[in-house]
Amino acid sequence: MILPGATIGILGGGQLGRMLAIAAAQLGYRCHAYDPNPDSGAAEVCAEFTCAPWIDRNALGLFAAACDVVTFEFENVLAGPLAAIPPGKLWPPSKALEVAQDRCNEKAFAESSGGRPAPYVAVDSAEDLARAVERIGTPGILKTRREGYDGKGQWRIDSPRDAEGLRLPGTNLVYEGFIDFAAEFSVILVRGADGEVRFWDSPHNVHRSGILTTSTLPAPSAVVEQVPAARALAAKIAEALDYVGVMTCEFFATGTGPVFNEMAPRVHNSGHWTIEGAETSQFENHVRAICGLPLGDTRTVAPRVAMENLIGRDVERAAQILAEPGAHLHLYGKAEARDGRKMGHVTRIGR
Repeated sequence: MILPGATIGILGGGQLGRMLAIAAAQLGYRCHAYDPNPDSGAAEVCAEFTCAPWIDRNALGLFAAACDVVTFEFENVLAGPLAAIPPGKLWPPSKALEVAQDRCNEKAFAESSGGRPAPYVAVDSAEDLARAVERIGTPGILKTRREGYDGKGQWRIDSPRDAEGLRLPGTNLVYEGFIDFAAEFSVILVRGADGEVRFWDSPHNVHRSGILTTSTLPAPSAVVEQVPAARALAAKIAEALDYVGVMTCEFFATGTGPVFNEMAPRVHNSGHWTIEGAETSQFENHVRAICGLPLGDTRTVAPRVAMENLIGRDVERAAQILAEPGAHLHLYGKAEARDGRKMGHVTRIGR
């Protein structure tokens, strides 16, 4: 057990790291953020900050030595250099990163645990893409296998002609068939070092242009009916990874059961509602798990909860939101509001 007063290292300096550090501070921990970007939102609320490249093994080693436990808020951290962090000090384990960083590996891992992803084919050339489109059909979506988030690194293909005219970016790709679904939802769990698993209620997620817009509870019946099967898969994945911390798996609710979309080996945007909407937030429970503390209650505390992302110029509604009863505003300290950039979120608690 890592007791309060110790230092938690956070790989990544974005808003997830910021909210992790705030939750850790409430439990009496100090946080030390590591990020290549000097303009780090997490650094503003952490006791210490290391600004260095992900490939700098020396800097990572010194960072790890200054921390009692290390976690990450960003799965695109290079897994190789993390060998500088001693085994048993990094949670979740680096294997979770290795799986989640490659979309083909991620889908194959889900399949090995009994899950069902959308039809997919690895694509490394124009010829591969043509064969993938012929095999799976259209419409479909071509994605980079690594990196890419919030709709970045994705190309919709509505016909074979779209594929023929596409200039490939020169990176490993995956082509996925579209899924006919009733709703999107996520399974958010926390797993302790002793193997205990707890789940939060699954929110109904709505995306626009590849970016999560809202997560709402209670979810519609199309989601609720498929949560047990989705939870069972998520728990199997966590166990197979020897996972410790918060993990999220995203699903499509379909007429034939839940279809696995992707996993996030970290706290997740669709769990932001838990700060005010659950007995224990995803951020606090992540800290509890990686420090070996008892896990907190994950029950939802209100009949209705809705989280809305504030994207780009949405942040200009901050004063209006603050005037709303039951609205809880979280701003991430980002100076420039750009299209597609998450500037904050608001959670509305309803009766």
